[in-house]
Amino acid sequence: MTTNYSAFLYLISAVCFIFSLRGLSSPKTAIKGNLSGIAGMIIAVAATLSLPAVSSFGFIVAAVIAGGVIGLIIARRIAMTALPQLVAAFHSLVGLAAVLVAWASFSSPAAYGIGTSGHIALSSLIEMSLGVAVGAVTFSGSIIAFAKLQGILSGKPLRFRGQTLLNALIAAVIIVYIIHFAKTESTLSFLFLTLLSFILGFMLILPVGGADMPVVISMLNSYSGWAAAGIGFTLRNSLLVITGALVGSSGAILSYIMCKAMNRSIFNVLLGGIGQSGTNGSADETAKTANIGSAEDAAVLLENAQKVIIVPGYGMAVAQSQFALEEMAEMLKKKGIAIKYAIHPVAGRMPGHMNVLLAEAKIPYEDVFELDDINGEFADTDVVYIIGANDVTNPLAKTDSSSPIYGMPVLDVEKARNIIVVKRSLAGKGYAGVDNPVFYAPNTMMLLGDAKKVTEEINKFLK
Repeated sequence: MTTNYSAFLYLISAVCFIFSLRGLSSPKTAIKGNLSGIAGMIIAVAATLSLPAVSSFGFIVAAVIAGGVIGLIIARRIAMTALPQLVAAFHSLVGLAAVLVAWASFSSPAAYGIGTSGHIALSSLIEMSLGVAVGAVTFSGSIIAFAKLQGILSGKPLRFRGQTLLNALIAAVIIVYIIHFAKTESTLSFLFLTLLSFILGFMLILPVGGADMPVVISMLNSYSGWAAAGIGFTLRNSLLVITGALVGSSGAILSYIMCKAMNRSIFNVLLGGIGQSGTNGSADETAKTANIGSAEDAAVLLENAQKVIIVPGYGMAVAQSQFALEEMAEMLKKKGIAIKYAIHPVAGRMPGHMNVLLAEAKIPYEDVFELDDINGEFADTDVVYIIGANDVTNPLAKTDSSSPIYGMPVLDVEKARNIIVVKRSLAGKGYAGVDNPVFYAPNTMMLLGDAKKVTEEINKFLK
C-alpha cells in the first residue's frame, strides 16, 4: 500500500476518533461514539500494517492476539466498581509504551530514520526527551492512582513538609537534563531524566486525597494522550500524533471542568497539590444521634411524597443496586410521584461513573441532572434518597475551612423536607474520611445495610 493511500486512511480514522469523542460527550450517543472509535481503530491498524516499512508480521500478530485475549478476559471479569482502577492501569501502560519507544529510538535511531548514534537530529532528541518525561510521569502516577483506588495505599493525602518545593525542584532538574541531553546526546542524562520523571510521577499523586481522585484520573488521561502524541512524533506517525493530541486536549478540558466543579485550581492539579491541607472536619460530636429507620418507614415516606430526588454514590456501585433503584423509581412514578436523579461531577471514582451505572439500569437520561441544574430544587423536594454517597452531600464543604473537602461545591440535600440515607454503617466516613452532619440531622432517616438489599426491602413494601 502506498504512503499516500495510508495517509488517506489515517485521515478517515482521525475523523472517526473525532466523532467518537463527540458521541462520548453524552450518554444518549455514547454507544455510537464507541462504535465510531472502534471503526477508527480498525482502519488505523489495518493502514499501519499495510505500510511498506512493515515487513514482518510474526511478533505483531502474536502481540495482537495476546493483547486481545488479555483484554477480553479483563472485559468479561471486571466489575463496574473496579473500572476507575482499570482506567488508571491502562493509563500506566500508555506511559510505559512512550518510555520504551523513546529508549528504543535512542538505542537504534537508524531504524526510526532519525539519524545515527551520536548524530541524532536535534528535533528528535527534544521529542524523545519530552516523550520519556511525560510517559514516565504518566506511568508512575497512574500506578499510585491504581494503588489508592484499589485500596493498596491509603486514600488519604500522603504529605510531608516541603513536598511542593521538592516537586518543583525535581521538575526543574528534569528540564535541565532535557536541555543537556538535547545538546550532548548523553546516555547518562537520558537515564537520569527517565528516573527523575518516574519519581516525579509518584510525588505528584501521593499527596492527592480520595475525594479528588476523579480529577486525577481525568488528568492522567490527558497525560497519557500527550505521551501517545510523543510516541507519534518519534515514530513519524501522523495519526498517533493526532489521536494523542485529541486525548490529551479532551482530558485537559475535562480536568478543567471538574476542577471548576470542585472549586480547585488546575495549577494545583498539575503540581500534585489537589486537596486542602486542613484536618478532617466532622459533625458536631455533641449532637451525633442518628435516627435509624426501617425499610417500611422509608416506603411510607416515599409513597407519600410528591417529589423525590435520588442521589447515587460509590456505595451504589459497590452494591450494584442501580437495578433495584430503577425498580423503586418506576413504582413511585406509577403512583404519580416526580422522580429525578442528582449527579455530582465527582461522584464515584472517575468522571461519569454514576451516569454509566444509571444508564446500565436503563434509567431515562431526561431524569438525570447535574449539580448545577438541580441544586436549586432541593428546597422544594419532599424526600431525598441518598444511596451510598457521602462527600458529595456533605455541607461541611461549605462551612468548615479545616475540612479537606472545603470549597468543593456539594449537593444541597440538607435543604429537603425529608432525607433518607442508605449506608452500610455509621462508622464509614466516605473516601475523603470526613463525617457528614446530614446523617445526624433531625429530618434524616438512616437505613443501615447493603444498598441493594435495603432498596429491595423498600420495593417489597411499595408493592
